[in-house]
This record gives sequence, structure tokens and C-alpha cells, in this order.
Amino acid sequence: MTRSSNSNQARAALARRLREIRKDAGLTARELAARAGWHESKCSRLENGRTLPSDGDLRAWTSHCDAKDLTADLIATARNIQGAYVEWQRMERAGLRRAQESVLPLWERTRHFRTYASSLVPGVLQTRAYTEAVLMSIKNRRVPIDDVEAAVQVRMDKQRLLHEGPRYFAFLLEESVLRHRIGKREAMAEQLGHLLRLAKFPNVSLGVIPLDADRTGMWPVESFWVFDDAQVNVELVAAYLTVTQPNEVAAYARTFTALADIAVHGPAARTLIEEAIAALSAPRQVL
Repeated sequence: MTRSSNSNQARAALARRLREIRKDAGLTARELAARAGWHESKCSRLENGRTLPSDGDLRAWTSHCDAKDLTADLIATARNIQGAYVEWQRMERAGLRRAQESVLPLWERTRHFRTYASSLVPGVLQTRAYTEAVLMSIKNRRVPIDDVEAAVQVRMDKQRLLHEGPRYFAFLLEESVLRHRIGKREAMAEQLGHLLRLAKFPNVSLGVIPLDADRTGMWPVESFWVFDDAQVNVELVAAYLTVTQPNEVAAYARTFTALADIAVHGPAARTLIEEAIAALSAPRQVL
């Protein structure tokens, strides 16, 4: 995967807008390219979404099309597209600590968090040992800089936001998250016990979607975070996706609500966590 569908759609919409601006100005692509001092193929690349325009490209486009009043909006749109899909290689090139720190401003200004986890315990709920295992695995797979210890500390420090109000956190975990062992058995048991303690916080809602839940209407999807009603972040295999379009943020919010409807909460959720803890110490059957 090289581009998310959301990013592709946004690029296509921007490209169509550039074509409309040129046509409204009564210019052919060749005439615009000549005025801007570009190779004539550049207009085609920009209008077909193959190339994302730079700030300078957009200033030239609007200047030669007598549409300077549109420059600021077009630049903002292009920058949003560029930031929406960030490859892990780019995000983590300065190390895992910087990547962890980059999200702090967003977290600090958010008051309502909604999180769906289909593979791992969300970072703000992780114990130190669980976080160390996760980040070390990421470092070994794709990050040449070894700053795992510092990155772990940043994530631990971020957990202060659970205690600094007014903030409300709603978490939905697939039961498989409780069963996927990360690190040693003792560390995983510690992590699950930590979930039981955090679930008692008055500002935390913890739901678990049972393995045997009826998934006819809502099957597992990618893990995601909804920050207030302003932004969604999704961790993909190859990249970090940021969604800010209101209709797309709303789609994730609706998905969260649908998943919450098939999750169990309170005593039923605690029972599933306790069963996962018990399974870690149960003797393994030998076939």
C-alpha cells in the first residue's frame, strides 16, 4: 500500500479544482505551463493528481489564472493532504522518541478520546513492560536508531493525561487483544491486571468485543483514535493516517458507536479480562 484511499480521494479533488481554475481562466494547459515556465507535462501531472503541488506551484497557478484569492485555501488543502498520509519511515527517521513526542500537542488539547483497538492494547493503557516489548519490536523491524528506552518514557509520561481532567476516555478492545501475548507471560498478566485497575477510573470506559459476538453488521476494522470530533488517527502497516475531513471523522465516530453496541462493559468485560489472565497460567495441552 502506497497511498490511503482517503489521501487518493483528496488528491483527486484538488487536481479537479486546479483544472476548473485553469478552464475558468480560459487557458489551455500548454498556455499555463508556458506562462509559469514549466514543461507542459507538469500541468497534466498536477491536474491528474500524479504530482502533489508545492506552495510555489499553487501560487504560480493562481497568479497566472487570475485567482490569487484562492491561493491560501489551496495551499492549506495541499498541506493537509501531504500530512494526512505519513510513511513510518519518514515519521520515525529521527527515532521513536520523536515520533512519540509529535502527538503530544494533539493529546493535550483533546478532551474526549474514543479508541478502537483490534490488535494491541492502546498505548495510554500500556504497562512499561508491554510498551517496551511493542516498541522494541517496531525498532527491530524498521527503525535504525535505538532510542527505545527514551520512547518508552515518553509514552509512560503521556499517561498522566488519564489523571488530568477534564478528559474522558472510551476504549473498545477486541477480545483477541487480550489473548495476543506481547512479551513474557508474566508481563502480559501484569498488563491485563492493569486494564482491570484502569477500568475503575471514573473517566474511563472500557469495552471488550467478545470473540463470539455476532459480527454480521460490524466486523473488525483497523485500529483508530478519534480525538474530540476534530481528528482521527489510524495506524496502517506502512503509514500513519490522519483524517480531518468532517464527514470522514463522522464515519469513524459512527463506526465506534456500532462497535460499542456489540461490546460488553462493566462486569462482563472484567470477566473476559480475568479469563485471559487465567489462560496465561493454565497448563498447555500437549497433543
